[in-house]
Amino acid sequence: MVMISRLVAVCIGLMVVLMALFIAPPAPCLAADIELGYANFFPPTHVQAILGAEWAAEVEKRTNGKVKITYYPGGALLKGPKIYDGVLTGIADMGMSVFGYSRGVFPAMEVIDLPNAYPNGKVATQVINDFYNTFKPKELDKVKVLYLHAHGPGLLHTKKPIHRLEDLKGLKVRSYGFNARMVSALGAVPVSLPQGGVYEALQKGVADATFGPAEVLKGWKQAEVIKYTIDCRSIGYTAGFYVAMNLDRWNALPKDVQGVLEQVSAEWIPKHGQAWDESDKAGIEFSKGLGNEVIELSAEESARWANVVAPVKEIYIEAVGKRGLPGKKYVDFVTESVKKHSM
Repeated sequence: MVMISRLVAVCIGLMVVLMALFIAPPAPCLAADIELGYANFFPPTHVQAILGAEWAAEVEKRTNGKVKITYYPGGALLKGPKIYDGVLTGIADMGMSVFGYSRGVFPAMEVIDLPNAYPNGKVATQVINDFYNTFKPKELDKVKVLYLHAHGPGLLHTKKPIHRLEDLKGLKVRSYGFNARMVSALGAVPVSLPQGGVYEALQKGVADATFGPAEVLKGWKQAEVIKYTIDCRSIGYTAGFYVAMNLDRWNALPKDVQGVLEQVSAEWIPKHGQAWDESDKAGIEFSKGLGNEVIELSAEESARWANVVAPVKEIYIEAVGKRGLPGKKYVDFVTESVKKHSM
């Protein structure tokens, strides 16, 4: 009798446990299922850093907290030139940086950095994404590209007034990647530096001038160490930026999470283009507020500059041709894409 009572008690206990499993609400998730690290070299207050933070927050929101992204702006985890290798090796799960910081690694994408007379960041951002989606360069197969963007026309910011091509002779001009050839074509001396080192280089005389979008005047405070901005849009180049993820980390993500990352990334492309243009405007206003001057080149002088740098495109076509890439096809595509999006 005692044994029967014990057996009944055990059965009742099992029934209670089974019922609890079926009717009890799931335990609340106390921690994210997926944790990711995101490296960005822009200063935390820079609009491009803020957009990166907002992107991460949106991903977390749309995955209902399933994904947690730890964000490292200002080079806190990796400096700009180290971000691509850091993503490849898994130091960072994802990162935002500049193609041109990895010289020779992205020969196809370097076409974006040529003096293609970009009118603004919106157009440059549309062009770089068009180019990538059309050609899907194999050089980017080692990472998952989330999205790309590009700044407004690169202008010349100097310590002394520049009115003619001859004024550039011997001037030490900060540049990077392939656009160093443009600096040389203009008769100046290229000084290779990432954006984070430009302020000090100008301050200490390591560089006399710098090429960059007008946003650097405020976003990187460079208006404090220059006096003039030369509006040379006829040779307006851009810098291509990537937001990319470690490929193994990407492949390990659930399909629904991958879908969220791709959806949010697509939505952020026009946000970056607009932000570049707004920060260009703010940069000029900030610089003028410090008493700096914007010098407009005459139509004749603008044409001279454009003619001088034109051979840089031919140099690019020849260089990538040696690597088996259709350089002329790339250049022609970008030229037409700039025209199409500028209409």
